[in-house]
Amino acid sequence: MPKAAIFDIDGTLIDSVDLHALAWHEAMVKFGHDVSFEQARGQIGKGGDKLIPHFLTDDAQRDHGKDLEEWRGRRFKSEYLPLVRPFTAVPDLLRRVRDTGVRIAVGSSAKKDEVAEYLDIARVTDLIEVTASSEDAEESKPAPDIFEVVLRKLRLEGADAVAIGDTPYDAEAAGKAGIRTIGVLCGGFTEQSLRQAGCVEMYPGPAGLLACFEDSLLAR
Repeated sequence: MPKAAIFDIDGTLIDSVDLHALAWHEAMVKFGHDVSFEQARGQIGKGGDKLIPHFLTDDAQRDHGKDLEEWRGRRFKSEYLPLVRPFTAVPDLLRRVRDTGVRIAVGSSAKKDEVAEYLDIARVTDLIEVTASSEDAEESKPAPDIFEVVLRKLRLEGADAVAIGDTPYDAEAAGKAGIRTIGVLCGGFTEQSLRQAGCVEMYPGPAGLLACFEDSLLAR
């Protein structure tokens, strides 16, 4: 059995991917960049340090990259955060993990204050032992930094943990840290893309993982 389960948040525990994509799409358009909702959605799971360079040139980043990201943050909190809801069975899944003796952590490309709000929305704050956000790491996913921070806090090696995430960037980041990844499809990425990124098991979402818990990596 693993000693720790490291959960992503957006698209894994809470239904927020489309809302983040809308905020990024609107921010890009406001600052003069022709980025569609679909294009923005394909980059959700990365932090701003990885997402913005995907669409903006170096000159554009220097000119208004910071302003764009700050506008996006304000837009999301004012318009879309109130719409975020948890996926079914999230607290039950985390309690099941805890009851097996596996420690629970969160590693997210979101900012620290956002992580706290999301865990409150998901009603799992009291179940989490360790958290790491984009502010704890030099680079966000798909770089391994966030997972490495979690491992250091837990004082564990990568082989002792299992990651649970919904994007290829979760699996890539976890794999670079030596962590196996369970993929969930509730964030909207395809099973093929998740498996190609390194996911070794696949479930529709938290409820599906809970239903198959005894046969999952979390229990063996």
